[in-house]
Amino acid sequence: MDCVLRESALQIRLEQPGDVEAITHLNQLAFGRLDEAFLIAHLREHAQPFVSLVAENEDGQIVGHILFTPATIHMPTEDVQGMGLAPMAVHPDFQFQGIGTNLLKAGINHMADMQIPYVIVLGHVDYYPRFGFVPASLRNIRCQWVGIPDEAFMILVLDPIAMQNVSGTAYYHPVFEEVM
Repeated sequence: MDCVLRESALQIRLEQPGDVEAITHLNQLAFGRLDEAFLIAHLREHAQPFVSLVAENEDGQIVGHILFTPATIHMPTEDVQGMGLAPMAVHPDFQFQGIGTNLLKAGINHMADMQIPYVIVLGHVDYYPRFGFVPASLRNIRCQWVGIPDEAFMILVLDPIAMQNVSGTAYYHPVFEEVM
């Protein structure tokens, strides 16, 4: 997949090996710390599938990044595999221009193409519902971390048939526990 999305001067595409340094710098700028960049580096090494998309402007600068890595909903009888979204970052100089929206839409489409049944996210309650995310508790799915506000832990169901009767505790990739 060469181009996930091209809208005007913005291109959303899969991460390439030469993008690693720019992604690290972008996440450091967006979050004001190195934690997310450190997390991404460890996920890149240990998580498969690892779906990393970048938004590149007309000057070839990476101005946005979104990452999807394996997630699991543990149930008494079986585990259901999906993906967790984290982190997503937009360069501070380019925020509020639709880059995050385009990244998220392209990412969701890519997850659907991969036949991923769901995506979980721990995020802003005013942002993610616009894309179909709902509080995971509405599906009787809990977050692995205690004390997370109910409305902030969300799920987007991409395959309703696969997600019938699925409930339990959702876990991000184990690297999240090790690094964060």
